[in-house]
Amino acid sequence: MPLAVGTDAPAFTVKDTNGNTVSLSDFAGKTVVLYFYPKDDTPGCTKQACSFRDAKDDYQGKDIVVLGVSADDEASHQAFTQKYNLNFPLLADTDHSLIKAYDVDGGGYAKRVTYVIDAQGKIAHVDASVNTATHAGDVLAALGLN
Repeated sequence: MPLAVGTDAPAFTVKDTNGNTVSLSDFAGKTVVLYFYPKDDTPGCTKQACSFRDAKDDYQGKDIVVLGVSADDEASHQAFTQKYNLNFPLLADTDHSLIKAYDVDGGGYAKRVTYVIDAQGKIAHVDASVNTATHAGDVLAALGLN
């Protein structure tokens, strides 16, 4: 069961695509789209990532940060990012700490769930019924920004 709207988003510190340390606190004052997905370079996950890539212009100027999360490691994320020219960071949750904290454990992989975290660190929106092809636009629509 996904975390409820209005609750504090669990803090995290993990490595991103390029081995940089990323924490939720790095984005204080911004809206964070934290989307969990099962596996790099699979059909649905690729559609979902590319929907965010292609919506970059729609997200710019809105103080929104997009972060993808799966249990894949940095090397897998780097290959996925390069293959599809992704323009946002992927977080390597190899120990499943984020997957567990955000209650999206699908038994060894992340369930496809998206959390929108507001500027105060609260969960503002949850999407557990993701349409991978239109997801980036769906998130903006849910926030009233499209």
